[in-house]
Amino acid sequence: MPYLQTAKSSIANPVNLYYEDTLHGEPVIFIHGWPLNSCMWEYQLNELPRYGLRCIAYDRRGFGKSDKPWGNYDYDTLAGDLKCVIDELNLEKVTLVGFSMGGGEVARYIGKYGTEKIHQVVLISSVTPFMLKTDDNPDGISQETFDDFIGQLREDRPGFLAHFGKLFYGVSLLNKAVGQDFLNWNQSLVLQASPKATIDCIRSFSETDFRPDLPKINVPALIIHGNSDKIVPMEMSGQKAAQLIPQAKFKIYDNEPHGLFYTQKERLNQDLLDFIVGSDTEEDPLYNDEENSSLNDPSWLGPTIYPNNSFPII
Repeated sequence: MPYLQTAKSSIANPVNLYYEDTLHGEPVIFIHGWPLNSCMWEYQLNELPRYGLRCIAYDRRGFGKSDKPWGNYDYDTLAGDLKCVIDELNLEKVTLVGFSMGGGEVARYIGKYGTEKIHQVVLISSVTPFMLKTDDNPDGISQETFDDFIGQLREDRPGFLAHFGKLFYGVSLLNKAVGQDFLNWNQSLVLQASPKATIDCIRSFSETDFRPDLPKINVPALIIHGNSDKIVPMEMSGQKAAQLIPQAKFKIYDNEPHGLFYTQKERLNQDLLDFIVGSDTEEDPLYNDEENSSLNDPSWLGPTIYPNNSFPII
């Protein structure tokens, strides 16, 4: 299995990060969401390399096959881990794709290290710019809500995460967006995470303010968010991030939940290809012996800005 070791810092010892690397083409790093791991990108990593993209996905410390230290799950440390991935693999002109919590790593990396090695960024269902309700962020989610999540995780982690998974993919009595087999697979991924990392990362993604970081994203940026996201509601995240990033394009997936990387995987793949390599994308000759892709040709839905309205919070 491929691993790379992070750098030692004044607060954190080195850890081994598991990663997947397709090796060929323009580099794209995929950063997973909470509480999943790099396996969530299966339907992107099996498709996008066919079009000349070198797809790299790693497990965040504490998750998947990576080391699970007791502490140091703050975003400065996590951004340093991303820097190690870029440096150790000697990457240039990288596209960063961050989903949910992973969008925070993208923002904090650029806030700390700049865009010298970054070509463009994609934020999907991202937690940026700031999730917590404060005096200067009245549209955020209350501290009590996040405290309740942590209490439920300590009481019954599998039960909480099973319920969370249904909300994540928009499953309800009237909407079977994904089947039970998929939910079972999802549960098998989230339970690979360290219980300590699972809890500590709630503190990190809820309490970290990325508003100073986002204006420093001075490269092309694509923001994708579903307007039926009950985990990270679009009005407090994607919509506001689009206003803070100078070169942002904002695409809204109508009626889609948080986990649109699967519920709209064909559309997302096409949007990623169009943004990263252009709309005239052709299949890489390296993969000519494979069946042609049947990606959809989605229409542009952004940058529509929806008015603030009420939304349910888990």
